[in-house]
Amino acid sequence: MPIYTQQYQSPFGILLLGEFENQLCLCDWVYRKQRSAIDSRLQKGLNTAFEEHETSFLQEVKTQLDDYFSAKRTGFDIPLLTIGTDFQKSVWEMLRTIPYGTTQSYLQLSRKFGNEKAIRAVATANGANALSVVIPCHRIIGSNGELVGYAGGTEAKKKLLQLEGAPSGENQFSLFD
Repeated sequence: MPIYTQQYQSPFGILLLGEFENQLCLCDWVYRKQRSAIDSRLQKGLNTAFEEHETSFLQEVKTQLDDYFSAKRTGFDIPLLTIGTDFQKSVWEMLRTIPYGTTQSYLQLSRKFGNEKAIRAVATANGANALSVVIPCHRIIGSNGELVGYAGGTEAKKKLLQLEGAPSGENQFSLFD
């Protein structure tokens, strides 16, 4: 069975959506630096290839994304399939616990793992997230409140946080525990 893909034009850029056996395995920015690495990891992990094809599942994903980008939805109830190491999966699960409209720093996230020194590993796992927006890696910011590193670009990250109502300074976002 292939990974069925479709593109989705969000207000902040184009997302590539991927479905495998009625589970979302890909919701990621088309024009990101790690595009080929993410795609390769998914195809190897599932031992299959991409096939562009519209499905009712992907249509539901698009509907939920439309609702999110219209500020009518604060979360997603789509079955997810994450492909990565156990550590990456644990980081991605932790990201899902960050409430809508709030932010945390990489340091705060690494402390939740009980190891402040894991900050680089946490940041790397965050960057390997193939389910942007749905697994809200955009809610992670620098310890000083600055917007740092995001697959969709810092402008998209800023707009996502503004959409969610995260309190902001001129170019910074407040941290919440």
